[in-house]
Amino acid sequence: MRSIDSAADMEDLKKEKISIIIPTLNEAENLPFVFGDILRVMKNSDYPWFEILVIDGGSKDRTVETSKKFGAKVVRHEGGKGSALRRGMEEAEGDIIITMDADCSNVAEEILLLIKGIEDGHDVCMGSRFMPGGKSDDISLIRKTGNKFFVSLVNFFWKTNYTDLCYGYRSFRRSCISKLKTSTDGFGIETEIAILAARNKLNVIEIPSFEKKRRHGSGKLRTLRDGHIILMTIIRELFRK
Repeated sequence: MRSIDSAADMEDLKKEKISIIIPTLNEAENLPFVFGDILRVMKNSDYPWFEILVIDGGSKDRTVETSKKFGAKVVRHEGGKGSALRRGMEEAEGDIIITMDADCSNVAEEILLLIKGIEDGHDVCMGSRFMPGGKSDDISLIRKTGNKFFVSLVNFFWKTNYTDLCYGYRSFRRSCISKLKTSTDGFGIETEIAILAARNKLNVIEIPSFEKKRRHGSGKLRTLRDGHIILMTIIRELFRK
């Protein structure tokens, strides 16, 4: 813990603490670029306290070693993406929690927009590839169509106005995490969070986001398998009392 030596130090302590959660599985080739961008953005920001939490699902490459080299805290936790995010939120110490991917698809500068969404009074701030100003260079027609279908279902049943549902670049106010009691272990986690936020009447905002192509390796998402999981998540939540 650093000492308080000046009025500037006192002012810094008023800034929100930021936790960035990154689930990983064999992403050693991508992580130097991901960490480099995060550190560049955060070290030039107004947020002197931040942490990077890597929740690793049993990588066989140098993901863990690379993460530690860049100063990230690594938690070993074998399970799906949803399980990893829950564990990350349990471990996070920040006032604002950000979730992002390890494949270089997220633009690091958008971290500051996600922080601002929470500081402006919202509980959850969700990146959207499909609202005006958003874009994706890494989504197939079938995935785009499926996302639109799932969005329409959630908007109809929960009276929301989401434009994107299956995108994990998001931020959360720590105090609202207890209301997001998720149970999905896989890629349905983003959908479940969006539904739980609506059910618990959390203040949610979307911001436009640009999704880049994965830099190295192949993605873990499988369109038909994970599309079925997302649909089952919606149906389960629809009948949950």
